[in-house]
Amino acid sequence: MGARDLLVVAIVFTAATVVVAGDPVHHVVGEDRGWDPSTDVASWYSQRVFRVGDKIWFTYSTTQESLVELRNEEDFTSCDLSNPIKMYTDGLDTISLEGEGIRYFVSGNTESCKNGLKIPVKIQPKEQIMAQNNVASMAVADGPTVPSASTNLNGLSYILVVGLSICLLGL
Repeated sequence: MGARDLLVVAIVFTAATVVVAGDPVHHVVGEDRGWDPSTDVASWYSQRVFRVGDKIWFTYSTTQESLVELRNEEDFTSCDLSNPIKMYTDGLDTISLEGEGIRYFVSGNTESCKNGLKIPVKIQPKEQIMAQNNVASMAVADGPTVPSASTNLNGLSYILVVGLSICLLGL
């Protein structure tokens, strides 16, 4: 296998690379209004995508509210706070979203919960983007049987650029 063939193999091998998108997102529930009965958390929630590795922040007045994580959709729907996974009462709670699935957060005040102060957080896998390059357009054109120095430099430059890109993206 000649240098040209190795170059074609390297190009084809790197034609489809998986890139993990961005840093984790920090979601502040209710934005500047926080976790409060006057906040339309359903509207806020509908505009969000939660992924593994993200963090969700709840801010609230400890004299009026608290936060409860419930075990299942049934407890969430009925605002049954009798068997929680965890209760939060600090007024500023950061929760890491470490695994896929649905987590159920409700107000520790049953009346606020029944009035809509609750969100089901559906956690999706980390986003992966397939960067598809047109393999056909990268095929090395037939040229002289003895490549010139500039052809070797161009091939080497491409491999260096691809290698540096992979290193910079942390793959």
